[in-house]
Amino acid sequence: MTAARTLPPTPLSEPLVDLVAQRFRVLGEPMRIRLLDLLREGEATVGELQQSLGASQQNVSKHLGILHGAGMVTRSKRGTSVVYAITDDSVFDLCDQVCGGIRRQLSDMESILKLPS
Repeated sequence: MTAARTLPPTPLSEPLVDLVAQRFRVLGEPMRIRLLDLLREGEATVGELQQSLGASQQNVSKHLGILHGAGMVTRSKRGTSVVYAITDDSVFDLCDQVCGGIRRQLSDMESILKLPS
């Protein structure tokens, strides 16, 4: 069962507009989307994420820090490792909507580009 969504008041207040824009800026970096996509499968350490992405530890840690600062991921210490996990699955709702929009756009373009037989 899915929870009912609460729609924001319109017009949006300036502080809310700023918060929404900040969230889009955080999600506007491909590495962060890749990290979120990997974390969709479950929690992971920096080393595990680094290996999956083939990126440097410094780069992965930097982007995880930004996602953590934005409240999108949590981190917890386990022994000598830091484990990251998704804080709020609703970030995937946005990603799914964008992917669906891209699919529709590509389908529309394919329809336009098909030559009559």
